[in-house]
Amino acid sequence: MQPDSTLARAKIPPGIWVLGFVSMLMDISSEMIHSLLPMFLVGTLGVSVFAVGVIEGLAEATALIVKVFSGALSDYWGKRKGLALFGYALGALTKPLFAMASGAGLVVLARLVDRMGKGIRGAPRDALVADIAPPEVRGAAFGLRQSLDTVGAFVGPLLGVGLMLLWSNDFRAVFWVAVIPGLLAVALLLFGIQEPVRHTDEKRKNPIERKNLRRLGTAYWWVVVIGGVFTLARFSEAFLVLRAQQSGVPMALVPLVMVAMNMVYAAAAYPFGWLSDRMSHTRLLALSLLVLMAADGVLASGHDWHTTLVGVGLWGVHMGMSQGLLATMVAATAPADLRGTAFGVFNLLSGIAMLVASGFAGWLWDRHGAPVTFYASAFFSLLALLGLVIRSRRMTIEPTSSKH
Repeated sequence: MQPDSTLARAKIPPGIWVLGFVSMLMDISSEMIHSLLPMFLVGTLGVSVFAVGVIEGLAEATALIVKVFSGALSDYWGKRKGLALFGYALGALTKPLFAMASGAGLVVLARLVDRMGKGIRGAPRDALVADIAPPEVRGAAFGLRQSLDTVGAFVGPLLGVGLMLLWSNDFRAVFWVAVIPGLLAVALLLFGIQEPVRHTDEKRKNPIERKNLRRLGTAYWWVVVIGGVFTLARFSEAFLVLRAQQSGVPMALVPLVMVAMNMVYAAAAYPFGWLSDRMSHTRLLALSLLVLMAADGVLASGHDWHTTLVGVGLWGVHMGMSQGLLATMVAATAPADLRGTAFGVFNLLSGIAMLVASGFAGWLWDRHGAPVTFYASAFFSLLALLGLVIRSRRMTIEPTSSKH
């Protein structure tokens, strides 16, 4: 008999809640700055829009490169918390630099170090979630952490907008306030998490040696491929903002589109994480692709802000259905001692797919318009759906204890 939602929630260890609130606090801190940073660079520091794009590209590339090595290092050491703490501390320590910057140079440095911190902490933190959570509630655990993280993604911009209105567009004052939740995240991780003891007498091994990488079997690499195709179908959310602007949303209210998307995302992540512990992962992924295709159809055909808002909401539901689930599948298909490496490789390849997808989407948008861009997303979603169907007929990608 499957446990009900109350019992499943009670089984989620306190450490998962702590990691969720750590993610939420750091996201609040980061999004308070990142939601305002392009306007600060262009309007206050006089940086060109092209330079803003270069800065963001360098920042994301830095995070991608670091992700693999941090995950592998956590496997080599057999410790997760220290690396995650270092990554969060780097992120927190960059926040004052944005407030003090008098030119683009210091902003570039702060942005690169901030993304380096994000790259360092991501894979060890996800591996720590998998280490702490019992297998029977692992989907709910990843969904809960993702949900709390996404709360920060909409609370941060709301605080930033509110403080800008209160303090007459004083960017630097808002950036200083952003320091506070960042430091609280580091303190909470330091004192609130007890890492599980891993008993092993084996000699340390290089997790990225060929013989160890071969232990990441076919089921894991299939999850990586599916995750990459998912990301090709789901390009950067910046295009949702552009579509909202096209549909007649007032300029001052356009940032609230992302707030709305993240609110739906946060609300959906935990329930679907809970559901992933009780039904076939393949079916749930397929359903999320159908929701994404529906979102693409609405966004491609809509010409007013009401329709756009529906499409953005569906996009958020898809994110809530798929992101925690993919993390759960990585954890389920990777050996426990290689989870950090597994998450690092998965995040790296998904990030590369995101860069490719966003570049291609931008090219389509410029050449053929917004509708074609969203129809292309629906096409890649269909490819991923066909891949799932073909795979499900040949072998399962579920852990043997899952319900099929």
